[in-house]
Amino acid sequence: MRQTYHLRERLQQLWVILIPLLITQLALFMMTFFDIMMTGRFSSDHLAGVAVGSSLWVPISTGLSGILLAITPIVGHLIGARKKQDVPISVIQGVFVAITMAIIIIIIGAFILNPVLDSMNLEDNVRHVAKHYLIYLSFGIIPLFVYNVLRAFIDALGKTRVTMIVTLTSLPIHFVLNYIFIFGKLGLPALGGIGAGIASAITYWIITLIAIWIIHKKAPFRDFGIFKTRARIHLQKWKEIFSLGLPIGLSIFIETSIFSAVTLFMSTFGTNVIAAHQAALNFASLLYMIPLSISMALTILIGYEVGAGRHKDARSYSWIGVMSGVSLSLLMGILLFIYRIEVAHIYSDDLEVVKLTSQFLLFAVFFQLSDAVQAPIQGALRGYKDVNVTFIMALISFWIIGLPVGFVLANYTELGPYGYWLGLIIGLAVGAITLSLRLRFIQKKYIAAIKNEQV
Repeated sequence: MRQTYHLRERLQQLWVILIPLLITQLALFMMTFFDIMMTGRFSSDHLAGVAVGSSLWVPISTGLSGILLAITPIVGHLIGARKKQDVPISVIQGVFVAITMAIIIIIIGAFILNPVLDSMNLEDNVRHVAKHYLIYLSFGIIPLFVYNVLRAFIDALGKTRVTMIVTLTSLPIHFVLNYIFIFGKLGLPALGGIGAGIASAITYWIITLIAIWIIHKKAPFRDFGIFKTRARIHLQKWKEIFSLGLPIGLSIFIETSIFSAVTLFMSTFGTNVIAAHQAALNFASLLYMIPLSISMALTILIGYEVGAGRHKDARSYSWIGVMSGVSLSLLMGILLFIYRIEVAHIYSDDLEVVKLTSQFLLFAVFFQLSDAVQAPIQGALRGYKDVNVTFIMALISFWIIGLPVGFVLANYTELGPYGYWLGLIIGLAVGAITLSLRLRFIQKKYIAAIKNEQV
């Protein structure tokens, strides 16, 4: 990365970092998309099973992975402050944290998986698919968490094209593995949604091994000597990672778990509603890759600028990112409104599921517009290392406002399952407003601090 002096230069640098991030996120999303789409082609029961399994796994994996995202601003600040020698120990301690968390979650899952599934009102076949999808997926947890750390390090250096190439390389592999295990090719039995879990686990191992090889062999990563760092636990670094990463992880957990909770609540509406909700949510998640990628780019850029003490440049990047997110999401929302029925047909041939999905997608139009504001601002705040208040705001907007409003609308009005989506939209809108105010406060605080130093 380099220092920028004009708006045009900042736009150029933002897009240089953003485009590979977006392609990477889309490729990672396509892995889940392949799971959902290909399982849906297998059967509605298996699609519902994967939906339930994902609703349990996604908030846990993304929440814990969010803790590891602390590596990005930590490394970004070090690079901006020209403290390159301190980078390796932060990264290798992040790997230790990742492995430890993965082992703990596997052990806990072994004890609570059956009780959790037993507590849900699931058909026997749906329960069977959900359980075994999660069991086989668990074999990829350790490499997935380690990869998140390695990717955070690579991206923090501004080399987002590298993770893009790694992910794009693994995408066709994942598709082929899904095809083999879901539909039973090469003499293997057709496992449906369970096969999707096996394919994902194998893919996680592949991308992690590729990332390790790149960091060890290729410049500029090999110059840091990440894997030559003394391999011992450094509790002070763990404290730094958790103090910054825990609020990030909890914020992400709150956001993702709210969608999982809604999916679980919708189990009372029947298999077709679950399948349609999951399909619509899956496509909304695809559109979310745009503001999410902008968010990640802003964390990298603002972390670098703040580390270098250039707070006016950091503020400029913040609002460039937000405006870019809103503009792109407006375009995507219009296209989704026009082609929602065609999108629904991607996920299922069942006419009832297609009808329900197209109706859910109407709500997704407004859903992703709120995300277009909220996500980039969250990324900007992480670049400033401001994470605690963000967590509190996420808790209030989603769990205290969004879910209760959605529950009331779904159960006490004629909206039915669509009430949950309207509740989520309201929660997202509240979060976008409060986070905007928080970002303005932080920026003014930094600018005031500079003025006081100059006096």
